[in-house]
Amino acid sequence: MADSQTLTVVPDFSAAMTGPAGFQLGGRAAKYTVLYFYPKDNTPGCTTESMAFRDLYPQFQQAGVEIYGISRDSLRSHEGFKAKLGLPFELISDGDEAVCLQFGVMKMKQMYGKTVRGVERSTFLIDAEGRLVKEWRGVKVAGHVDEVLEFVARLK
Repeated sequence: MADSQTLTVVPDFSAAMTGPAGFQLGGRAAKYTVLYFYPKDNTPGCTTESMAFRDLYPQFQQAGVEIYGISRDSLRSHEGFKAKLGLPFELISDGDEAVCLQFGVMKMKQMYGKTVRGVERSTFLIDAEGRLVKEWRGVKVAGHVDEVLEFVARLK
């Protein structure tokens, strides 16, 4: 990993999110922030990934990490998804794809034999100063959340 002098600074952004307030990247209290981008609420892979982050949330919290899920779904969809799974973290709605485009996660993908434009499952770890510490692109759900937690644990 590069030293902190060469880490890329993520431009500040705000977005609508579940919970009482919107999301603002700058000024977060957490030592680290995980942003995980996923294609769609209530789909098998996205459900499995979100439940894995939920199940390991206490360990992420102990490591000083806040977690946020991001997809193009509406806040209403996110609220239902969050309640259904009992997610202890907030979900960011990116209906206009501004955040997805900022992080370069919009890709052409094959789905049921057709080419469609969608979110490439990706995770980003950002430190308290807004620097990108690590990114995982083209994520496969199985074992991914464990890998993120192991990486965070090594940062201490």
